[in-house]
Order: sequence, then C-alpha cells, then structure tokens
Amino acid sequence: EVQLQASGGGLVQAGGSLRLSCVASGLSFDTYTIAWFRQDPGKERDVISCISSTTGTTYYVGSVKGRFTVSRDSSDNTMYLQMNSLKPEDTAAYYCHADSDWADYWGEGTQVTVSS
Repeated sequence: EVQLQASGGGLVQAGGSLRLSCVASGLSFDTYTIAWFRQDPGKERDVISCISSTTGTTYYVGSVKGRFTVSRDSSDNTMYLQMNSLKPEDTAAYYCHADSDWADYWGEGTQVTVSS
C-alpha cells in the first residue's frame, strides 16, 4: 500500500520559516515526479513546486520562487519544502504529490498559517 505522510505545518509569524516533510512508503521518489501543492478553502489545489523524476529539475511558481526550496532525500524516501520569508498569503493546506506514467498519489494536507 502506498502512503504519503506530510507533516511540518503550523502557525508562524510573517517573515518566519517552516519546513514541510513528506515521507513515502510503498514507492520510491526516484521514479516519481514529486510536487507540493497548496489549497485555500473554496479554491483549487495549485502546484507550487516540483522535482522531475528524470532530470531532477526543480520548478517553482512565481509567488514562492526565491523563498521556498524543494528537495528530496532518496535514502529515506522523504521530500521537503523549506519555506522562508513566509507571508500571510502563504496560508493554506499543503499537500505532497507523487506522479508517474502509471499512477499518482496524494498525501494528507498539512496546514500552514502565517499571521501578519
């Protein structure tokens, strides 16, 4: 059974930092394109960052570029999202996602709340 377990969310003041983690069991992140999405209540879930499984290339949406860093540790099948200089508009539920040609998987959301 494949599971993605996200953690690391919380309440932080504007300008602060958080690091989200997503541990995978039942699959290898080396063979999946892995991504972080976020979702505000009543809005669509949008991708904010990802790492290509084939090239290792990273992508960031413009609103987080320069502040967030995505990474993965193949040795323990964990992906991370280091979030610095957080802004109130970063408040959302954050989800990890693993995608391949044959399947995709979601982790449970972890809430990030940034106070002004």
